[in-house]
Amino acid sequence: MGFLSDDPDWKDVEPIPLDEGGPNALAAIAYPEDYEEAMSYLRAIMAKNEMSERAYELTEAIIDANPAHYTVWLYRARIVLHMNKDLHAEMAWLNEVALRNLKNYQIWHHRQTIINKIGSAEGEQDFIKTMLEKDTKNYHVWSYRQWLVRRFDLFEQGELEAVEELLEQDVRNNSAWNHRWFLVFGGNTENFGQKKILDREIEYAKGAIKRAPQNQSPWNYLRGLLQHASLPKATLKDLALEYASVDETDKIRSSHALDLLSEVYAEEQSKEQANKALDLLAQKFDPIRRNYWKYRKTLLDQPQAVA
Repeated sequence: MGFLSDDPDWKDVEPIPLDEGGPNALAAIAYPEDYEEAMSYLRAIMAKNEMSERAYELTEAIIDANPAHYTVWLYRARIVLHMNKDLHAEMAWLNEVALRNLKNYQIWHHRQTIINKIGSAEGEQDFIKTMLEKDTKNYHVWSYRQWLVRRFDLFEQGELEAVEELLEQDVRNNSAWNHRWFLVFGGNTENFGQKKILDREIEYAKGAIKRAPQNQSPWNYLRGLLQHASLPKATLKDLALEYASVDETDKIRSSHALDLLSEVYAEEQSKEQANKALDLLAQKFDPIRRNYWKYRKTLLDQPQAVA
């Protein structure tokens, strides 16, 4: 990073050192000398609210050393907007930083600020694809993606196809399942009332279950579809029976199907069958949650209980 005290461009600044409680601070952090000095100069110019090229360059140097420093990111954003910096150049720099720091949240908050100012999502979906190729379940990227879709109304701009490509690669990608729900129902709540949309989503989830019956994501997706369309659990009884049975345990290929089957039987007031399903879950197919399944059995004795 280099020392600013040796730079004539910073001679007019009186650095403000970090005060952590004196020379005998209980838990002082041992910063590298150049980083500690840079921060002391940053405090000084922030105290004066300086908006300048040297301040802009200093934020870059500090972010390079510590990309998780939230305050520096906020200051940089203020400088960029105040000085009318080239926003596309800022994005090019930001892309490089993001690719070096995959799990950093501050990068995506800054990106949102800049893209919002640019007023265009051009190139963003391609960059998101690049990021997800490195980490398909990166929470910060997916959160930013939802903001981007809402901000620029991208619900029908290739997003669903992109999600299907990801699920084709990994049907267990719960982040992609969540984004699919957001795309289908987050932008147009009327989709819940459209039978063709509902049927399409049910069939898609069924296809995913066929590929990996023990994958919980599509089962949860189906439950959400039933709940929001106000459909009974029995709607999926035939599907559950394809992967589970309370009488032929050798045919059980999914504990999630067995769970759904217990709810179907409870809905049908078939308490004995529901008990069988819950016992199988507790004793053989999901014993780690034994107490939960026992609790579910107690609900069957309650009036109008929903297991």
